[in-house]
Amino acid sequence: MINNYWRYCNSGCLCILLFLVFPSFVVPIHYDPNWDSLDSRPLPSWYDEAKIGIFLHWGVFSVPSFGSEWFWKHLQDQSPSYVDFMKKNYRPGFKYQDFAPMFTAEFYNPEEWADIFNASGARYIVLSSKHHEGYTLWPSKYSWNWNAMDVGPGRDLLGDLAVTLRKKYDHIHFGLYHSLFEWFNPLYLKDKHNGYQTDYFVNLYKPEVIWSDGDWEALDKYWRSTEFLAWLFNDSPVNDSVVVNDRWGKGIPCHHGSFYTCEDKYNPGTLQPHKWENCMTLDKSSWGYRRTAKLEDYLTIHELLKTMSETISCGGNLLVNTGPTHDGRIAPIMEERLRQMGFWLGINGEAIYGFTRRDSEKPAVYALVLNWPEDDSLILGTVKSTTKTKIQMLGYSKPLLFKTK
Repeated sequence: MINNYWRYCNSGCLCILLFLVFPSFVVPIHYDPNWDSLDSRPLPSWYDEAKIGIFLHWGVFSVPSFGSEWFWKHLQDQSPSYVDFMKKNYRPGFKYQDFAPMFTAEFYNPEEWADIFNASGARYIVLSSKHHEGYTLWPSKYSWNWNAMDVGPGRDLLGDLAVTLRKKYDHIHFGLYHSLFEWFNPLYLKDKHNGYQTDYFVNLYKPEVIWSDGDWEALDKYWRSTEFLAWLFNDSPVNDSVVVNDRWGKGIPCHHGSFYTCEDKYNPGTLQPHKWENCMTLDKSSWGYRRTAKLEDYLTIHELLKTMSETISCGGNLLVNTGPTHDGRIAPIMEERLRQMGFWLGINGEAIYGFTRRDSEKPAVYALVLNWPEDDSLILGTVKSTTKTKIQMLGYSKPLLFKTK
């Protein structure tokens, strides 16, 4: 606002006088704990411009690293492959909780992770603070002896990454995944009694993305979702910049939230009226790390870029998931995919970052071509050209031949 005044004023004194006579006040908007009020909050612009995020599913399930991150649930349900896996590899009576001391994270280096995220071209990350197993990656007072400080690594895994990421790459926004629901943790009943107050980790870590999950057990009133979100948007330390997804109770997904995820791997294929996100995973069959995954189980870089192009062109953000190992590493195959994505974005990012639906009237149109035409010619049927029109290919400096019809 100050810059605009100076731009249009001839006298600096006059400009200063204008500020004195006509002071500018920003009246904070108050949001009530109901969806009509919460949905009226504008989407913070950084999220719409960021386009690419990294999702991280990490927890005790990373120790067996078999099947999927739902290992405990499948084991409790006596799924044959999980029961056989336990019989073959662990002593009789071995329980899921016994995996926790083996979740060591001895090779966890937040600086290396931050470097990988930066190289990937991502503009925000979302780390699983607590998955459905109830184990937290930080010293939660509601998860006594079932958190990364009390058992396993003996450190605040979440806090270490938040501090490092903000210190090294302040253009990458830090976010958290948080499951409302827990499977078999007896302390979960105490959490129910406490009304699922999640403001404590917001005050501690100041996440700019809160990615809620595990909401299917009950309605939003049961989870006290609107009360939490009203506090988040009004009084939290991130009230101006935070964004939230849509998983806050039965019937809420795809209807309420800063952005919609609707379902995992949501990719509608058409331009949507509300901001949305495609959360997808590099391992086609699991969100957590799997030791048994084969090469063909991972997305190729072409498949990843195809999904990115489809998502961005329809107004969505892409949240690319990777599952770290129990000892704190990002597997080489996943690191390779992330770095390949970053290399592509380094050339073509102009067509991805910061371009929103509001830019549809701008004089530049970007075409994302997924397959190179065999005759080296490309027909763009909907582009309106003039005598001043220029056709360029990002990353290629030589002029291109083109004609209009």
